[in-house]
Amino acid sequence: MMKPFLNNSYLFGSNAPFIEELYETYLENPAAVSDQWRDYFDQLQNMPGNGRDVAHAPVIASFAQMAKQGKTAGTSTGVADKRQVGVLQMINAYRFLGNRWAQIDPLKRQERPSITELEPSHYGFTEADLSAPFNIGSFQFQQNSQATLREILEALRQTYCGTLAAEYMYISDIAQKRWIQSRLEPMRSTPAFPAEQKKRILERLTAAETLEKYLHTKYVGQKRFSLEGGESAIVAMDSVINTAGANGVQEIVIGMAHRGRLNVLVNTLGKSPSTLFGEFEGKYAEELAAGDVKYHKGFSSDVNTAGGPVHLTLAFNPSHLEIVNPVVLGSVFARQKRRDGNQSQVLPVLIHGDAAVAGQGINQEILNFSQTRGYGVGGAIHIVINNQIGFTTSDPRDSRSSMYCTDIFKMADTPIFHVNGDDPEAVALACQLAVEFRQTFKKDVVIDLLCYRKLGHNEADEPMVTQPLMYKKIAQHPGTRKLYADRLIGTGVCGANEPDGIIAQYREHLDRGELLYNPVLSGHSRKYAQDWSPYLHKPYTDEGDTGVPLAELKRLAQRLTTMPEGFTLHPTVAKVVEGRKAMGEGARALDWGMGENLAYASLVAQGYGVRLSGQDCGRGTFSHRHAVFHDQNREKWDAGSAIPLQSIQDGQASFVVIDSVLSEAGVLGFEYGYATAEPNQLIIWEAQFGDFANGAQVVIDQFIASGEAKWGRQAGITMLLPHGYEGQGPEHSSARIERFMQLCAEDNWQVCVPSTPAQIFHVLRRQMVRPLRKPLVVITPKSLLRHKDATSSLEELASGTYRTIIDEVDNIDAKKAKRIVLCSGKVYYELLAERRAKDIKDVVIVRVEQLYPFPEEAFDAVVHKYPNAKEVVWCQEEPRNQGSWYWFASRQHLAKCLRKDQELFLIARPASASPAVGYSAKHNVQQKAVIEGAFGPLDQGVPAK
Repeated sequence: MMKPFLNNSYLFGSNAPFIEELYETYLENPAAVSDQWRDYFDQLQNMPGNGRDVAHAPVIASFAQMAKQGKTAGTSTGVADKRQVGVLQMINAYRFLGNRWAQIDPLKRQERPSITELEPSHYGFTEADLSAPFNIGSFQFQQNSQATLREILEALRQTYCGTLAAEYMYISDIAQKRWIQSRLEPMRSTPAFPAEQKKRILERLTAAETLEKYLHTKYVGQKRFSLEGGESAIVAMDSVINTAGANGVQEIVIGMAHRGRLNVLVNTLGKSPSTLFGEFEGKYAEELAAGDVKYHKGFSSDVNTAGGPVHLTLAFNPSHLEIVNPVVLGSVFARQKRRDGNQSQVLPVLIHGDAAVAGQGINQEILNFSQTRGYGVGGAIHIVINNQIGFTTSDPRDSRSSMYCTDIFKMADTPIFHVNGDDPEAVALACQLAVEFRQTFKKDVVIDLLCYRKLGHNEADEPMVTQPLMYKKIAQHPGTRKLYADRLIGTGVCGANEPDGIIAQYREHLDRGELLYNPVLSGHSRKYAQDWSPYLHKPYTDEGDTGVPLAELKRLAQRLTTMPEGFTLHPTVAKVVEGRKAMGEGARALDWGMGENLAYASLVAQGYGVRLSGQDCGRGTFSHRHAVFHDQNREKWDAGSAIPLQSIQDGQASFVVIDSVLSEAGVLGFEYGYATAEPNQLIIWEAQFGDFANGAQVVIDQFIASGEAKWGRQAGITMLLPHGYEGQGPEHSSARIERFMQLCAEDNWQVCVPSTPAQIFHVLRRQMVRPLRKPLVVITPKSLLRHKDATSSLEELASGTYRTIIDEVDNIDAKKAKRIVLCSGKVYYELLAERRAKDIKDVVIVRVEQLYPFPEEAFDAVVHKYPNAKEVVWCQEEPRNQGSWYWFASRQHLAKCLRKDQELFLIARPASASPAVGYSAKHNVQQKAVIEGAFGPLDQGVPAK
């Protein structure tokens, strides 16, 4: 019997997913499959090495092998057996493909596609078979194991082709698929909410629609990015928050773009309508240095749920829609760490638009690191407000290359619930399931909320110009609230006049600047709230007590060079450790790596956490840091890694170093978000090369540089950007200092170019010990990491501080100096070597170690120290149209500090469209000209005047 059963052709090729599903069913309940399949699987279980939890691959492989051997045709085992297999195949097909027949488009614009796998005739069934009983396998729509084909087909179409359609069969984990089936199939994807909850849904829809119409008539022509057509998004948020509260969530951080933001602010977070109206009317204009438009603003509040209070935070969001997502995740990660890493209590909710979620690559980045150790937050709830039009395009061929805008999430094995926005009960159910799935499996979940956009992209657009047929349908649509109100009236849940009465009540409250139902809890105290008050409204200062006692430095050095017993270092690394031991004992000058590690060690010992991430930051791109050591005889995940900075002392603050995924925008956005939520940790992102910041420029421009001016958001995030012209070509020379300088204003951040180990030690410590939280951009060296002159003593760490200006170090008579050469970074050491080689006695070299805020007082003191120096030269390696020169020239920082008898000149590479040349020989010629030019005749220099 078994041989002919296996030789039937319908079991092979594209039906492999069916076989795997059948095998999963057998593993859970052998009686749920037919006798022939059970006999075969029993034989497979008895094969050598196989147990009850045997992998699926051998099952599929065995069929594939038989197919190769030509065993794809043979005698039939009987019509009944083949029909039973057909039923199980059809169940599997609906689980995979049923969503394509689902009634999820409220506009009903698309015809149902032809999918033969969903037709009973595809499996040989006729009308006469509809009343025949069959085994339902793992299909969980009823308790009995058998049902008629008609009952099975009806249940399949209700479950997978209704207004809520799930995509999940691509998920590799069986338990997750079974969980979804166990929730959807018994109820046939149809909720049975009590009347009270249905009225709550109607109230939420009414609040959403009424606010939009109120704003539309009161503030004619003003942009607000209306939610009309997508009002069920407010129902979705209500369901997410209440389900989350009931499942142990205490904080929710929300990220979203413009559309519907004002509605979420008022109807979800409870922002006062009177405050919103004031923003429309131009009030509050003087609160921040720059401020932002109302549909970019954030908000926070505490709301009550059945499970207890939940703190809500809506993140501030710039115009680059999806870039807020990693920022939200970073903020969530920090909040979870305050709760000892409890991912169940803090939930990220990311609200996307249909065009942006598929179009902007930042989503791929965050999905890629969603399950990693350094960035995983236990999953996010993603709600896509899918108005089926995106920004301006109406044809999916022009907006994406996939069937659904949510297909990108499949890369992370994420379940997707497609739901019709005109069925708000299905929306509420989808969100409830999404939160429960996330809490159970700690994975991302997606709700694809299909709706429409009643107005144009903004309220001034006329959408009929580009989408005439779509907007004819929209013009005829009565609105989701009206449809649902009529539904509740028809079923007796509401009286005939009740829905209109809710509208009238809501409008009356809006007239008073109030909400009909305000969810906000006043005066609620949160245990894990972070206190930012010590850092708010503090004037900028360079001062900071950054020195560490000598004895403590030696103790820290000893801890940094102590390896676990039996730990075998690589010979090269062993020499580094031995060298650091000598440095810690004062027998050898400190190099850059030791100065940096001592900064971290002193901070964690002092109670400040340190988090360092980047693509190669454990070792350091240039193999200088060695914060992580690797045993040469063990794998790193098998106790083969040692991080001395985590063992400085008992009770120390945390030290975390993460070799990040190959991402700049996503990772930097994450670290910025972390820094906005955690003022007591030094949060550092290190670019592999300084130019890698190019890939994260949107985070730098729209968050780090301007977040405080726009939103009052402080963050002490630090960026380490390797920079220096060593002939490594255009992309590995320049950190694009000019871009950072152009963004300098209003003391928004610090741009520093430390040139010694002591300087990096003090500038990193300064970030934490001052009662001030400002972003820090550090232009770090490459070749200086091991330069013989770029060293410091322990005493400089013990008694010094960060020096914004470093004066001449050689013994040159100040009165004999005729020229002052100003510079920053690596070029200093080349200038110093040139002067010493030529025994020049009338030129002094001054390092500007802080480009911004420019230390005018310290600079002025240095300039006036040399009374006979009539020539002042700014010398930089970068082309003259790059680097910091243009900023200095335009702001007159250098010139206004000069005496009247002094003239300012520039020595630099010729202006260039490229950051640096790619040819080594040309680089050497240019570098030589820069160094020699600083000491030669200035007729070739560029006067500042």
